[in-house]
This record gives sequence, C-alpha cells and structure tokens, in this order.
Amino acid sequence: MKHREGNPKLTSGFTLVELLVVLAILGMLAALVGPQVLNQLGGAKSKTAAIQINDLEQALEIYKLDVGRFPSSSQGLEALVSEPSGARGWNGPYLKKGELPLDPWGNPYQYRYPGQGSGPDIISLGADGRSGGTSEDADVTS
Repeated sequence: MKHREGNPKLTSGFTLVELLVVLAILGMLAALVGPQVLNQLGGAKSKTAAIQINDLEQALEIYKLDVGRFPSSSQGLEALVSEPSGARGWNGPYLKKGELPLDPWGNPYQYRYPGQGSGPDIISLGADGRSGGTSEDADVTS
C-alpha cells in the first residue's frame, strides 16, 4: 500500500459535510415520497375490502342456489361456514378457507338481508369502524 507523500491530509473517504448533504437529500426525498406511499396504502385497503365483499357475494349466490334463499340477518355471514338450523340443501362451507375473513382494518363485515336493493348488503365500516366517513374512514358496501 502506497502512502501519498507531500500532503499527509489527503486520504480517501467522505467528509462530514458530504455525508450531511447526502442525508439531507435523502430526508427531503422521504418527506416528498412518504405521504404519497401512505395515500396509496389507504386506497389499497379499500380496494381489498371491495374485492373481499365481491367474493362474499359470490359465496352467497352459491348458498342461495343450494338452499333456495339468502341467509337471514340473524344467521349472518356465519351461514357460509357453518350450517344454520333449517337450511335444507346446505352444501358448505362456501368459503375456501372455511372461515369468515375480517375486513382489511381487522373488523368483521356487517350483513343485512333484506338489504337496500334486491339482494343482501355486505358492509365494511372502513378504518374508523363507524358508519359514514370519508377517505379511508368511508364505508365500503356491496
């Protein structure tokens, strides 16, 4: 290994100022990109809830084909994984994993039959777990 002769202060490496400039640039990038990533994460959870609700609707349609009607509000979505009393023709469980999924925020889906329209209503109450709301707190419904 050869040493530089002439100026003993010349060595390879980074100065403290160079490291601070790089850290400042990384901090600014994180401040600009971070909120955008978090906004996308919230939207992804709402989309996941909509997809899960669609899967539950399909399972309810198969249940209706077998039993002849949708489960009542009192039977709820639980009728998709365990046979309710008086359900002739039940051929479940109607969900692949044999258990009800929770919404992306860890709350159970709400079920009503009859719903607002002609079929049942499946509802995720969003991040806040309460009716209404905006953005990530907004309800996701069937």
